[in-house]
Amino acid sequence: MILTAYLIIALVVLQRAGELVLANRNTQKLKARGGIEAGEGHYRFMVLLHMAWLMAVLWLIPAPVVIHWGWLALYLVLQALRVWVIASLGPYWTTRIITVPGEALVRRGPYRFVRHPNYMIVAGEILVLPLVFGEILVAVVFSIANAAMLVWRIRAEEAALAGRPEPG
Repeated sequence: MILTAYLIIALVVLQRAGELVLANRNTQKLKARGGIEAGEGHYRFMVLLHMAWLMAVLWLIPAPVVIHWGWLALYLVLQALRVWVIASLGPYWTTRIITVPGEALVRRGPYRFVRHPNYMIVAGEILVLPLVFGEILVAVVFSIANAAMLVWRIRAEEAALAGRPEPG
């Protein structure tokens, strides 16, 4: 079971690395079109939080390893929702807050229903992945830390998006 646990975590790390490549590519394209970054001050802390979360999940896997398949199934559902978010934002999806003046807000996909669906999904991931391995303390501690980070980030994002027009 330990190899299965390591494989699950390795796949999460690979997914995140791929997302960073996409996010960096989109960030550069948005900046080339006049995009302005907001909230730079919190970004490094957000990255550190996510790295620490994954390291905690890895380091604190209990022995013997028990994989809770129901939690893993929920985590996979969250990944499908993540793909929906990324596809809905298309070239606007980044891990940074980049806004292009004058361009309309995205209101397709999950953005038709919820203002910040990506943050809801990330909050779910931070809670659920540790629970796959029975790491309740990791789930609780990092969920609280993530909630604090999201308060900071959403304020910065809302301020940056305040001048953007609604889609016609």
